[in-house]
Amino acid sequence: MDHATHHHHTGAGHGAPHGATPGATWSMAVRATLHCLLGCAVGEILGMAIGTSLAWGNVPTMALAIGLAFVFGYSFTLFAVVRAGVSLKAAVTIALAADTVSIAVMELVDNAVIALTPGAMDAQLSEGLFWYALLGGFAVALLVTTPVNKWMIGRGKGHAVVHAHH
Repeated sequence: MDHATHHHHTGAGHGAPHGATPGATWSMAVRATLHCLLGCAVGEILGMAIGTSLAWGNVPTMALAIGLAFVFGYSFTLFAVVRAGVSLKAAVTIALAADTVSIAVMELVDNAVIALTPGAMDAQLSEGLFWYALLGGFAVALLVTTPVNKWMIGRGKGHAVVHAHH
């Protein structure tokens, strides 16, 4: 990609602070948040399913779900960046820089929604309450995390780091 097409990712020489992404749009932030949320959702649902099917308590099930949310959230970025030709070692650094705050905010918010929904922590996979609380938590996490990602992208942080490698 030539510099004229790619200038919005670096911000250098275009009146923005070095490393900033001028004009970080809501569309960019929503796409970045959805990308991250998809990985988190896969990991979290898998963790909840494993913990619930093994009849684990709430704490170990949530710990597994949160851990897998981070693993899958990072892995989606890792695969995209490695596919773009970046070494695995560099891709890990990029994924950590791009996704850590986004995943942490999403996990905090969606797990708070689940924890605060009466009966959701004790609901089984076969119950609607489990799925409504989980999906509701993801929806609230999307709404809370998108402005965070927009702010970070506008400063050349978070998901802006990944854009330099597309």
